[in-house]
Amino acid sequence: MTEAGHDTTADEATVAATSSATLNEDEEDVGDESLVTFDDLGLSPEVLEAVKLAGYETPSPIQAKAIPALLQGANLLGTAQTGTGKTAAFSLPLLSRINFNGRETSMLVLTPTRELAIQVSDAIQQYAVKMPNVTVVPVYGGQDIAIQLRALKRKASIVVATPGRLIDHIKRGSISLGAVKAIVLDEADEMLDMGFMEDVETILKEIPADAQRALFSATMPDSVKKIIDQHLGEYEEARIEGKTTTVENICQRYLLVKNEHKIEALARVLEGEEFDGVLIFVRTKQNTTEVAEKLESRGFNVAPLNGDLAQSMRERTINRLKMGKLDIVVATDVAARGIDVDRISLVVNYDIPYDTESYVHRIGRTGRAGRSGNAILFITPREKRMLKTIEKATRQPIDVMEMPTSEQISKKRVEAFKAKVKSVVSYGELDQFKELVRALAAEGCNMKDGVALEDGSVNEMTAEDIAAAVIKMYQKKQPLFPNLPPLEAPKERREKVRTGRDFLGNSEDFGLNSEEQKRMRKERKEGLNGVEEGFLRYYLGVGRIDHVTPRDIVGAIAGEANINSSNIGRIKLFDKFSTVELPNTLPQDVLDILSEMTIRGNDARFRVMTDEPPEGPAPGTRPHASREERRSFHRDRKGGFRDDERRGGFRKNREGGDRFGDKPFENRKARRERQFADRKPGKFEDKPFRKDRDERSFGDKPFRKTRRFGRV
Repeated sequence: MTEAGHDTTADEATVAATSSATLNEDEEDVGDESLVTFDDLGLSPEVLEAVKLAGYETPSPIQAKAIPALLQGANLLGTAQTGTGKTAAFSLPLLSRINFNGRETSMLVLTPTRELAIQVSDAIQQYAVKMPNVTVVPVYGGQDIAIQLRALKRKASIVVATPGRLIDHIKRGSISLGAVKAIVLDEADEMLDMGFMEDVETILKEIPADAQRALFSATMPDSVKKIIDQHLGEYEEARIEGKTTTVENICQRYLLVKNEHKIEALARVLEGEEFDGVLIFVRTKQNTTEVAEKLESRGFNVAPLNGDLAQSMRERTINRLKMGKLDIVVATDVAARGIDVDRISLVVNYDIPYDTESYVHRIGRTGRAGRSGNAILFITPREKRMLKTIEKATRQPIDVMEMPTSEQISKKRVEAFKAKVKSVVSYGELDQFKELVRALAAEGCNMKDGVALEDGSVNEMTAEDIAAAVIKMYQKKQPLFPNLPPLEAPKERREKVRTGRDFLGNSEDFGLNSEEQKRMRKERKEGLNGVEEGFLRYYLGVGRIDHVTPRDIVGAIAGEANINSSNIGRIKLFDKFSTVELPNTLPQDVLDILSEMTIRGNDARFRVMTDEPPEGPAPGTRPHASREERRSFHRDRKGGFRDDERRGGFRKNREGGDRFGDKPFENRKARRERQFADRKPGKFEDKPFRKDRDERSFGDKPFRKTRRFGRV
């Protein structure tokens, strides 16, 4: 039903819509609300039928509170964490309440990222499966705008959009919001945190005053409160307290490892750990495929999960994990939203998240339904400073773990082999193979230590010998008794020891006033080049002439590299370029992604820079003009005499000769009046006399052959 032929990259929160008996994605005690069913909420028959087709029975807490309010036409403020079923909380009642018979856009949903826009679009499409007159069009950056223009021109009952691309369509006149009956701001805190405040306010001004409004946010920063005060009017509130960040039933450990050893360390950890199902988190979609392929080559049952996979493939991957046909899934943060699989007993943070909230969400995928879980965090020496921040957020210490040894891995492999042998024996049907063993034992072997016996005798072979030989052949690339080389332990970065010179204690101790303290703190925080400690400055080949704003830069970086906006430092805009400061711990794969990003349709040409280029030429220097500018200058320039006064060159006053070494104009001889004899004696005076230029002719020197004139 989605009109735009987009390459579906919905994140896997939508997958939960096909794999749970309830729309609630968090295991919480919902009290009396757990007794409510969707039949009790007053939804339309078409929507109820779609809900039942999906296999849902009871609403989640946020749905039980939000659906009745929205069905009554009230504005709503929903406060709930990610993964609590918010999409259904606003989609089901608005689909039931709004009349979608016209061709105009009747419902608008704003999301912070294109992944979430696609996810919400797919979810609404599923809920409206019994409403043939409803079309859902996702509108987001990164997709060919021509596809969206065609879809919007045909019909778009519901538009799910990111703010930036929606603003582009409004300016083009390809979408009208004058008939919108309901608008939803999903994950408003993240949207405003990414710098979309102005865009959101611009869009809200286009919405009719009588339109129903709903805002969902996990947190309530000042920017969200401002939107609520100015645009929400009178509203009802559906508040669901978020889960505590304590994760008492999850054992957390970290492994200090070099970046180049991470994949080998991951393979050893997976062999050394006891687990049922594993969820491995990486930062980029490309990494999901790379890590999954490397693990598969080592014999693991693994699959990637990212936004580039088709919806059917994502559903199949989740279902295989649930049914035990798949043991390991490698996913990004966005793709893992909505995964609710009880058998996940181990979460591996292969790439450290950029913020503590993401870490808590990640490890929350294990230890569900009252079970205990394990979480392992891979840390390089440069990332170790994040540990204290994470420990504070989870309110639990994270213990260091040792790399599994060869003996531990050998024990695991032997146990796995024994289990396979016992399983085969239990199934029976081994008569033919037993006969083969007896035949081999009867034949014996005419070799010893790989050398044929000279006398032609035959060594006896027992069933034990044959079984041992079969086991040795079985090992292939994964020996049962490995002798793994030790991975070089990374050197821990030494913390800088503060001395009295750079330590900022109490102002009373050092005799410093508050202004001096601020100055010293700033000098300590910033290096000589003005870059904040722990950050690097990067160049972007777009600037003011490209109509780029800081929020465009923040949105592009946050969207492409999955970097939280709080980890994006200072941004400086110049006419033809910009600079941005990012953490100096960004891995190479993230930098590669950023090097290919575009901002407002322009190639960002992202790269690290050592010195900040100036806005204009340095004082006392001439600017370097481009080749085209120089050509233009010479085409337009005209010589000759102007008003009886000769002008040219770079002399400000030809008569005064104020340039160094100039003579007064009246004392200068014309070129044709000067003779060789006028030249000062020097190193040329011993050379043979040459005729003046004006006295020479073609006859003095032979005319050279050239391609132009040929032979003379």
